[in-house]
Amino acid sequence: MAEFDEDMLEAARKAFAGPISFLKSAPTLEFLPDPDVPEIAFAGRSNVGKSSLLNALTGRNALARTSNTPGRTQELNFFDVGAPLAFRLVDMPGYGFAKAPKDMVKKWRFLINDFLRGRQVLKRVLVLVDSRHGLKDVDHEIMEMLDKAAVSYRLVLTKADKIKPTELLHVTNATAAEARKRPAAHPDIMATSSEVGFGIAELRAAVIEAIS
Repeated sequence: MAEFDEDMLEAARKAFAGPISFLKSAPTLEFLPDPDVPEIAFAGRSNVGKSSLLNALTGRNALARTSNTPGRTQELNFFDVGAPLAFRLVDMPGYGFAKAPKDMVKKWRFLINDFLRGRQVLKRVLVLVDSRHGLKDVDHEIMEMLDKAAVSYRLVLTKADKIKPTELLHVTNATAAEARKRPAAHPDIMATSSEVGFGIAELRAAVIEAIS
């Protein structure tokens, strides 16, 4: 896990302690908000725990909708952080949607790709990976997309409380080895659990570091 000193952790805690609110959903690019503040996006395959992690990160129980139906997020969802507005969080559509119609998958893929390539204020994408399963083919696809778009990203393991520490170490090392091969990937892997709060303070600090 990346090292952050107490000052950075406290500054990040304060940044997320202020107002945070849902701004809008963008089904297509013309609905994007004006690019006037830095943005951090969250990507991950369906059922990786993205909504739960966003809720834990912001300390809000229902900021992002959680669902037992993977792939429910079909648009780019924007959340304003801070008053005055400091930055935005972007919840990207989950990928690897097994039950979605092919034309819908294609539409989502174009939306994500166009957003990544054209968004100047996008400072980093946090790519969430289920620690129980490690990197899957669909994760490699989004990493490839990010590398080609030259968008900085960081791999974040979710549900770290669901596996043994030795297994977590193994999947962290394996994920880090893959990140080292990728031109746009941050070398440090973060492990988190939205359920028990593990790694959440550090993830907040990583967000603040990325927009600074």
